[in-house]
Amino acid sequence: MKKFNIRKVLDGLTAVSSSSSASPQPGNRENDIIQESLQSEHFQLCKTVRHGFPYQPSSVAFDPVQKILAIGTQSGALRLFGRAGVECYCQHESGAAVIQLQFLINEGALVSALADDSIHLWNLRQKIPAVLHSLKFNRERITFCHLPFQSKWLYVGTERGNIHIVNVESFSLSGYVIMWNKAIELSSKTHPGPVVHISDNPMDEGKLLIGFECGIVVLWDLKSKKADYRYNYDEAIHSVAWHHEGKQFVCSHSDGTLTTWNVRSPAKPSQIITPHGKQPKDGKKPEPCKPILKVEYKTSRAGEPFMVLSGGLSYDTVGRRACLTVMHGKSTAVLEMDYPIVDFLTLCETPYPNDFQEPYAVVVLLEKDLVVIDLTQVGYPVFENPYPLTIHESPVTCCEYFVDCPADLIPALYSVGSRQKRQAFSKKEWPISGGNWGQGTQSYPEIIITGHADGSIKFWDASAIMLQVLYKLKTAKVFEKARSKEDKPSTDIVEEDPFAIQTLSWCPESRMLCVAGVSAHVLIYRFSKQEVTTEVIQLLEVRMQCELNEVDSPEAGGEQASAVSTPGAASSPQSSVPQTHPSTSSNSSDGLRDNVPCLKVRSSPLKQSPGYQVELVIQLVWVSGEPPQQITSMAINSSYGLVAFGNGSGLAVVDYLQKTLLLNVSTAELYGSSDPHQRQPRSPRKARQPSGDVPRKPSCMSGLSSFYSETVKKLRTSYLSLCDANDGSTASEDRCKSPTSGSGSPCNSDDDKQQKFIDRVKSKSRRFSKNVANDFAKMSRKLSTSADQKTDFDAKDNSFSRSRSSSVTSIDRESREVISFFHFCDTLPRKTDTFATPSILVGTSQGTVLALALAVPPTTEQRLQQPVGVSFCGTLGRLKGGVLRMALLDSTGSLQPPPYEPWYEPNAPEEEKERPRRRRPASPPSSQESQETYYAVVCSEKQAKVLSLPSQNFIYEHNITETSFVLRADVVTMPAGICITCFCANGHIMALSLPSLRPLLDLNYLPLTDMRIARTFCFSNLGQALYLTSPTEIQRITYSQETCDNLQEMLGELFTPVETPEAPNRGFFKGLFGGGAQSLDREDLFGELSAGKASRSLAQHIPGPGGIEGMKGAASGVVGELARARIALDERGQKLGELEERTAAMMASADSFSRHAHDVMLKYKDKKWYQL
Repeated sequence: MKKFNIRKVLDGLTAVSSSSSASPQPGNRENDIIQESLQSEHFQLCKTVRHGFPYQPSSVAFDPVQKILAIGTQSGALRLFGRAGVECYCQHESGAAVIQLQFLINEGALVSALADDSIHLWNLRQKIPAVLHSLKFNRERITFCHLPFQSKWLYVGTERGNIHIVNVESFSLSGYVIMWNKAIELSSKTHPGPVVHISDNPMDEGKLLIGFECGIVVLWDLKSKKADYRYNYDEAIHSVAWHHEGKQFVCSHSDGTLTTWNVRSPAKPSQIITPHGKQPKDGKKPEPCKPILKVEYKTSRAGEPFMVLSGGLSYDTVGRRACLTVMHGKSTAVLEMDYPIVDFLTLCETPYPNDFQEPYAVVVLLEKDLVVIDLTQVGYPVFENPYPLTIHESPVTCCEYFVDCPADLIPALYSVGSRQKRQAFSKKEWPISGGNWGQGTQSYPEIIITGHADGSIKFWDASAIMLQVLYKLKTAKVFEKARSKEDKPSTDIVEEDPFAIQTLSWCPESRMLCVAGVSAHVLIYRFSKQEVTTEVIQLLEVRMQCELNEVDSPEAGGEQASAVSTPGAASSPQSSVPQTHPSTSSNSSDGLRDNVPCLKVRSSPLKQSPGYQVELVIQLVWVSGEPPQQITSMAINSSYGLVAFGNGSGLAVVDYLQKTLLLNVSTAELYGSSDPHQRQPRSPRKARQPSGDVPRKPSCMSGLSSFYSETVKKLRTSYLSLCDANDGSTASEDRCKSPTSGSGSPCNSDDDKQQKFIDRVKSKSRRFSKNVANDFAKMSRKLSTSADQKTDFDAKDNSFSRSRSSSVTSIDRESREVISFFHFCDTLPRKTDTFATPSILVGTSQGTVLALALAVPPTTEQRLQQPVGVSFCGTLGRLKGGVLRMALLDSTGSLQPPPYEPWYEPNAPEEEKERPRRRRPASPPSSQESQETYYAVVCSEKQAKVLSLPSQNFIYEHNITETSFVLRADVVTMPAGICITCFCANGHIMALSLPSLRPLLDLNYLPLTDMRIARTFCFSNLGQALYLTSPTEIQRITYSQETCDNLQEMLGELFTPVETPEAPNRGFFKGLFGGGAQSLDREDLFGELSAGKASRSLAQHIPGPGGIEGMKGAASGVVGELARARIALDERGQKLGELEERTAAMMASADSFSRHAHDVMLKYKDKKWYQL
């Protein structure tokens, strides 16, 4: 794993270009007050773990002693799995597909063969596996490899039909080569094809069985270097499997047949069967079937042998799913799989091929799943998979990451999620149980939420660099489902996945969840531990429309009512009661769809299990034949009981406690200085617009359209263009329907004012003929398409002077402004404010920051009866590029999270329900001797700025990028302080201090190659981040120096010292008469002394840091030290017998020497010196 060290990055780094400098604005002294503790030494970037199913798997292997599973992929990745929570990811540098994997059983090593004709030796004794040796073949293509148990010689079969032998200790080629022309009969005139199988006889290591693609099988004698037997069959061979006694083997063929051969009878097979073939009554040969791609033959001491195979189905089973066939005695079980089978392995009790295998499970690697089947129980149930391999169960459409959540949240989600599991699993434990967990000390709760295309939402426990699914929520249950394509409503704005999750907002403290879908719907959920049945789903329909639409059809717009609640005034009775039934289709005067939602809410009672239960459904409706624009931003606040959402038409604020719509205005109306409830309708030409012109980028939905099919892309682009052509400013009275009726009632009952409004709209409509409107729509569509195709969203005008000309370009630029971000907070939104009030900060795609002030009733009773007031506070400032993120700091520079309400059980009995008081920031005293200051942090696609409130002065500014744009920005909490983190389209990950915006980190990590990364990349607290690196995998990274330093201890260990099982007992008679397994000294055959050296041009050796012996000391970290100690103890234990024998021999030698010395002393004791 590559680490990026930025210790040399200096604090307060200044550069010549403005893109790397943060400068305080002149005339402001706020920047001298706050002391910052974050330094560049606190940051370092590295990958941590990868979760999910390996994308596009190609091969699988299993170590039966260590009980570790390895999966290779078509992109050269390796995923290793042990017990639940022990997994590892590593990558071949070449990126070539992994065609085969072979474990050095119980040695802590793995051999991988790649499609680029290279083989690699991986060291698994360290926490992050590394390649020790590589060998690249130059002249031949690798097709099959075989490594016998407890052997250091690897057989490599090639496309030319030759077999080379590699020493895995030194990764050098032996001079011993089995040439294809010597293996087959000399009389054969055709090439036998590639080698498709190699294995040694279980009872005689000197006999090698070689299978060629054409159907020829050869039993090769390694000592005599010649073929003992040749077995010929007319059909191509796909795989071969031995009986453990070494007297029979089975071949699978391309015509769906299995042939069983006796080793000493090569003339014809002893048995030919077609497992799935129809047997003719006249005794003729059965009809051919599909190829049997693999067969395994495993014996059992107590019963019939198992024969497991994939493929071989009859050709008349068109459309049938892939199957795995298990033949046990006379019974045959056909197990259907959800996806095509890539490979499978039979797990056995013993690693020795010459003993009864005793199979107990089958690991089936599918294209998009991993299934383990229990062979020991009736019906062959599957094991419950403990790995997080279901991320891609439905395509991921959005992702959020929450670090340091409330401690009781994960147990609560797990308790409701555990009831969702089905009970048809095997009762035995998961058989892949190798490795040990890491010893990391970081234990803060982490939760990942993924939204999916089928409308489901999954909550994952991501604590301690593991991943486990906690709970699954299906939002599609709220709506009626079409039984067939003909039953689909004509109001759908997407042809595929109408329930897909587009964005979500979650409050961990209150457990409130707000979800926005692609069909312009918003769902609000509460968490409950009790099951309830909702008789009628609460529904609120909102009419958000573009203004030119009204000009074309004033009759449709003039009748609509506003459900806006003004401070101090009671809302209309209709606006306080939600609609309790799905609306029916209504048409405008010209027959267009109008006031119709895209989806039909369920009308029958809904049984809601413990967990998240729907509180309110909000749907945007069609307006005069135009579909609603999809929601681009959304936020929920439990303390205020409000939800705010926006799109290209404007924004809306909903009170989900009273089920009423508080505000519904267009984007243009946000810039008006008058109160929105008193503002008269205006045409788009007269609407007040911001004075600054900022770089344009495609609307948010144009970017989202790239995540779906081409048909959906075209459909959504047309909707965007149509809405752009009809965008403008509309009175708030024409924004929404009354929540209780199909047609609205005017808020203003003055007939004169209503008539004046209609006359004014009609006069405006005369200025825009149908032809002009159509031409304008076409040009807007072209502009939208061209903008979508640009890779650099910022190759446009960067000036801040907005053109007020009547050209189509300027109108289109203004009309494309969408709401991009909301932030609830208690702050000072006006310059005249003296104490903090509930507010909503609003960011737009034009870089404008606006504020809305809220008047929230103080007590719980008043809150449920009195309306919440909303007032406009105007524009706070502007930035280059669209606003991506906002946050609030207090006067000390500490992060001020949005206020929240602690969670309570919503379905508790009234006498037991003690609703906690809402958490409200304490208001300062009325005396203004020391007025509190707040700092609003705003990050856009180009800039980051810090705004002082209530003075509304930008005190710090930093130009993040000039040539690219920011895809994701978050304000996060680190152990030493807070900062802004950014991910740019050019691959750079940056961190800026707060509030001074000093550069702390700037590294080129991952260039944007897939819009999936842009959609799912998110930062979180304490230096954690993640993104979807493939459709099936989540990659987690860290930008914290502390986490990088502790990563070795946090990671699990794959290799653990385990004693190899004893070899099978040969028995007295087999040992006496030589009937047992015959060993072979491969060193004498394949060594350099006897076989010579291989040709240097055949393969190129790329040496690694050491051989097998050097692997044992490669582990690092505290856990690695313990592992080395255990390995040393194990080795000492194994050599204890030798040590005792040597000690005894030394003692005997010493005793003998003592006796001889004593005899010599006695002999010469009384003799004089001259007598010697």
